Amino acid sequence: MYSEEQSAEQHPLPTVGEHAPDLDRLLVSLQLTDSAFPSGFYTLSHSLEGFAQAGLVTPETVGALLHDLLRNGVGPSDATALALAHRAARAGAWEEVSAVDMRLHATKLNREMRQAAQRTGRQLLDLAAEIFGEPGIAQYQKTVSARHAPGNQAVAAGVVYACIGVPVGQAVASDLFAFCASFAGAALRLRLTDHRRAQVLLRDTAHVIQEVTEEALRRELADLGATTFLADAMSARHERAEARLFAT
Repeated sequence: MYSEEQSAEQHPLPTVGEHAPDLDRLLVSLQLTDSAFPSGFYTLSHSLEGFAQAGLVTPETVGALLHDLLRNGVGPSDATALALAHRAARAGAWEEVSAVDMRLHATKLNREMRQAAQRTGRQLLDLAAEIFGEPGIAQYQKTVSARHAPGNQAVAAGVVYACIGVPVGQAVASDLFAFCASFAGAALRLRLTDHRRAQVLLRDTAHVIQEVTEEALRRELADLGATTFLADAMSARHERAEARLFAT
């Protein structure tokens, strides 16, 4: 029989140092998607409150609504913009990043959605410039501050992930998970789920995140745009609601 010492000599365990770059990128993704990260996502319901006010969603259908929003809204718009901005930022093509930002801004039909995307995006750039100290992040923050680009959250996230070296696929999937976690949190506060079912909801959405990520990575700028017209209508109703728990 081999002793533990002999086994360790023949099959040495990998050290943390061997995987340090990958672990660092993973830790960046975890930090940026943490619900405690003060990007402002917790103030958004992503149109869920509008659906709830109209009586168009129930605890039984909240998962289906999330999947529809991912496939027809967030995926073709924000996730696609994030992927395009990520690639452009990695290449140092900052005019292309701004072009993606402008295109995404133009596809957001509702004022509260546009304002929320800009507010959370600018907050993300401001925080990330301080946290990570990467020149590219600071450069795009200056562009947005000078109002040469809108600074949408998805584009800001693409820039941040690219400058930190997080691979584009991981970046898109991470941001989609952050959206889903925010959506689940909104469902919890709107009493459309409880803490346990919210976790089941997130797990049941994992395959949709994978699907939407793969599709976002294949799109070009001309393909960017959502087709969630009912969600747009709910957002418009929500903007004029007498009482609102969320900003969107």
